[in-house]
Amino acid sequence: MNEPKYPVEPRAPAVLTVDVGGSHVKAVLNGVDERRRFVSGPKMTAAEMVEGVREHTSDWEFVGISVGVPAPVKDGKVVREPVNLGKGWAGFDFETAFEKPTKVINDAAMQALGSYEGGRMLFLGLGTGLGTTLIIDGVIAPMELGHLPYRKATYEDYVGEAGQERDGHKRWQKHVLETISHLSAALLPDYVVIGGGNARELDELPENCRLGRNEDAFLGGFRLWVEK
Repeated sequence: MNEPKYPVEPRAPAVLTVDVGGSHVKAVLNGVDERRRFVSGPKMTAAEMVEGVREHTSDWEFVGISVGVPAPVKDGKVVREPVNLGKGWAGFDFETAFEKPTKVINDAAMQALGSYEGGRMLFLGLGTGLGTTLIIDGVIAPMELGHLPYRKATYEDYVGEAGQERDGHKRWQKHVLETISHLSAALLPDYVVIGGGNARELDELPENCRLGRNEDAFLGGFRLWVEK
């Protein structure tokens, strides 16, 4: 029997998870082994994203929605415009726009939740920038550690896509390994999960680290609806 391509959270209801990326918006419904997607890009507004999701999932039935956004989120609201999308995200009322119960979370935090296997976990998302989340005994703590000082700039400047293109693969990987070492020493995680679009470009991983899966973001969205 073939394994499902996309994750299922049996304890969650029929929830739609939407993963908003800089190039595409992806949507998966809990219990349905299919992913739907459409192009996003640097000019896509929050309202346009909602319209696209509604159009591409009009034949699906679901009771709630999880939305992972590449920007800081506090109390269910985006607090700063994403750097790789259009305007109108900060303060946007997704629940009213979708006309469904909606939970909004930072995209790295959503993938972290889907990667979580208990204890104290540090998640680092390697992509356009550096997404960071700490989960302690099931409590999610989204962070902005990528903006901390590192060398002549910040961690994000060295391990994000700009640093990778500027410094080349070998030096970029060295900075990633240093970042893992520094943040692990400060936060003392039981284990580290490396996710994001560039995670699989690493040739090696330190002890106590593992790669995350892109599909974990959808599982994280489903888990947001599981009763504790």
